[in-house]
Amino acid sequence: MGDENQGAVQYSTQLTEMASAIRLLSVDAIQNAASGHPGMPLGMADVAAVLFSKFLRFSVRNPNWINRDRLVMSNGHGSMLIYSILHLLGCISIDDIKKFRQLHSITPGHPEYGCTPGIEATTGPLGQGLGCAVGMAIAERMLAQRFGGDLIDHYTYVMAGDGCLMEGISHEAASIAGHLGLGRLIVLFDDNGISIDGKISLASSDNVAARFASYGWDVWEVDGHDFGHVYAAIASARETNRPSIIACKTIIGKFMRSKENTSAAHSWPFTPADAQEVRESLGQGESKAFEVSTDASALWKEVRERAELEYASWLSKSEQCDKVGELNAAITKGVPESVFEGLDEHFRDLGFAEATRKSFGRALEFFAQRVNNLVGGSADLTSSNNTKASWMKPITKEDFSGSYIHYGIREHAMAACMNGMALHAGVIPYGGTFLVFSDYCRPAIRLSALMALQAIYVMTHDSIGVGEDGPTHQPVEHLASLRAIPNLYVFRPADAVEVLECWEIALKLTKSPSLFVLSRQNVEPMRSELGRENRSGRGAYILREFEGDLRVTIFATGTEVGVAMAACDVLHKTYGVGTRVISMPCWRLFDQQEKKYISGLLDNNSLKVAVEAGSSVGWHKYIGRDGIFIGLDEFGASGKCEDLYAHFGITKENLVSKVLARLHPAV
Repeated sequence: MGDENQGAVQYSTQLTEMASAIRLLSVDAIQNAASGHPGMPLGMADVAAVLFSKFLRFSVRNPNWINRDRLVMSNGHGSMLIYSILHLLGCISIDDIKKFRQLHSITPGHPEYGCTPGIEATTGPLGQGLGCAVGMAIAERMLAQRFGGDLIDHYTYVMAGDGCLMEGISHEAASIAGHLGLGRLIVLFDDNGISIDGKISLASSDNVAARFASYGWDVWEVDGHDFGHVYAAIASARETNRPSIIACKTIIGKFMRSKENTSAAHSWPFTPADAQEVRESLGQGESKAFEVSTDASALWKEVRERAELEYASWLSKSEQCDKVGELNAAITKGVPESVFEGLDEHFRDLGFAEATRKSFGRALEFFAQRVNNLVGGSADLTSSNNTKASWMKPITKEDFSGSYIHYGIREHAMAACMNGMALHAGVIPYGGTFLVFSDYCRPAIRLSALMALQAIYVMTHDSIGVGEDGPTHQPVEHLASLRAIPNLYVFRPADAVEVLECWEIALKLTKSPSLFVLSRQNVEPMRSELGRENRSGRGAYILREFEGDLRVTIFATGTEVGVAMAACDVLHKTYGVGTRVISMPCWRLFDQQEKKYISGLLDNNSLKVAVEAGSSVGWHKYIGRDGIFIGLDEFGASGKCEDLYAHFGITKENLVSKVLARLHPAV
């Protein structure tokens, strides 16, 4: 046998040993947990062995190395594949593997960012990982252009299954990636042709290769169990200037002979006999559960050592780069206090009416000049959302030096890409659309909150104030549903002053996403200048106080703060009713205040009223069961803004009438 053939045999033998270790650990952990999904780890172990042994750049010593390659498990149900590898590399212990899917373990059912070292993104909802990865690839190109290829030149890999590519987000994300020519994005498609219900042909006749080619991707189709073919495809994909998808023809549940290539292999249950069948098929019938062969351990150790040498080499070279200090500053979470210096001087005169979306845009002009890693965008609503500063230029496939992204009408992918950029580090992303279209973003927004990412969502046209476009474009239930997402800070500022205050808060929230809810219509100023204290930082504060016999407390947000103030004037001046107005730009912040502050606003015998042009859901925890709500729990209508407010009774007159009727009921 020639030297070349001997080398190929040795190469195949080593990779087989490495892949077998992945398969056995995966089966053992799933069997031990009596829960999980063996089909994907058994099917993609060969591809993973090639990727890690020959290509992937990472560091166990520094898992957050900025120039590491990213691997996103978009098909997150196959989590035992990555957990097995993380154990084989020494990132997590065998006890962690044994605690797979158990409470408080670092090996949860689906990968969770921040829970397990080496996990790049929280995935599970299919397709989200692909969207995240596109965002990571965008961030890589932007930072590479800014700091140079010697510092940033990594690849972003995605493991995705048929389900990921069926989800609508895969179309949006893949289209953006092709448009921007993200050549360092490589998708490893687990093309096994099986879903939970059975063969993919039950529900899909797509030509995936043609589909991705139409987006401007390079496409490879390989035998996912042929190491040489997989290696050649990845090597070729790394050399192209277009994103790549490698369709790896695999057998789901490979080596579990009684179930492989059927939907039964997708998830547990399987029997101890099935697990033993895998061991025997791999020639390790005598091995014990959770036991890794000496040869496999040694081979995976070599992979780790090779990776650490690459990291050390980069570290040494980076010290010679002029921009390494600037890069380190960019990837450090948070913004310096100097960003906010001179804010009050710059915005000295705020005593005029304007839409809060326009106030947001003016604030953006100030902050984006000072926070140079802010990266904005909009889903084809730039001029409506006011998300582009006058000096910003968009990124293109030829030039990533800009700081603005035209996402097109792809709200879902926009939000997922923002997650990917935030995960990557070096970028604080924000993106805009209409509030009613937050429904298209919601799965990704939820993951922003779950991953504790600093992403800023800009949602304009926030109520029936949209007017003539009618109920399809008028949010009603959206505020309530968004406020229900844990760790999401929803800001609905009343005027320019509150917009600026909420901007400051959002820039300081490094472990939570923020969502601005902004008006289309003009609002009168409630406060004409910034003070030393960020009053919005309390979530709610007394805007109009009454020192005497307090009879009524009105809570309001956004455009309806003006309604509350006008009603307060009438109640006090015309009817002598002592009334207090509380502006409440952020419920979550208010709920986090000390008990004394909260009780100071809530614990009194006054009649509680809330006014907001949206659903009443959630308001009664502040105004009580007997409180009065002025808003709408029905869909809007097409008409002029002022006519709609009158029609639905969101007016000072209706508010005053309801208060007086409650205070002085007819006998």
